[in-house]
Amino acid sequence: MGTEIERKFILAAAPDWLDSAPAEPIEQGYLAVGEGSEVRLRLIGGRPRLTVKSGAGLSREEAEVELTEAQFEALWPLTEGRRLSKVRHRRETGVETIEIDVYGGAHDGLIVAEIEFDSTDASAGFEPPDWLGTEVTGDDRWANANLALSGSAPAIG
Repeated sequence: MGTEIERKFILAAAPDWLDSAPAEPIEQGYLAVGEGSEVRLRLIGGRPRLTVKSGAGLSREEAEVELTEAQFEALWPLTEGRRLSKVRHRRETGVETIEIDVYGGAHDGLIVAEIEFDSTDASAGFEPPDWLGTEVTGDDRWANANLALSGSAPAIG
């Protein structure tokens, strides 16, 4: 288990360079979502994973394990009604990697960027470029689990 320190932003539009950035599809479904914890399944570029997260806001505990395809297929039906799909693009800045998720399906048009940091000091020292848009770090309405449960994106603000 490790600690995830992450800031999240909502982009008003896709950056011009986005289509040239490395990308992979992600299918994500939730087995359980509770007070400050979640258990999710992911198929990332064809690789199945199970992730457990606990906590909220900037810093959360996270554990991830690889699954076999058979394990994933057995569990995936249990996520019905709590799923989302997106394409994840990566942008290297020289210091950190910015992951830009372009959502499809019920969330079509939503573009979210997340940046993970090694420490809370590094997070606090990060100066976001203008194209990152509105910061929503710690706003639970924008958590992937809540997006999957609601079936739509909330209004910004």
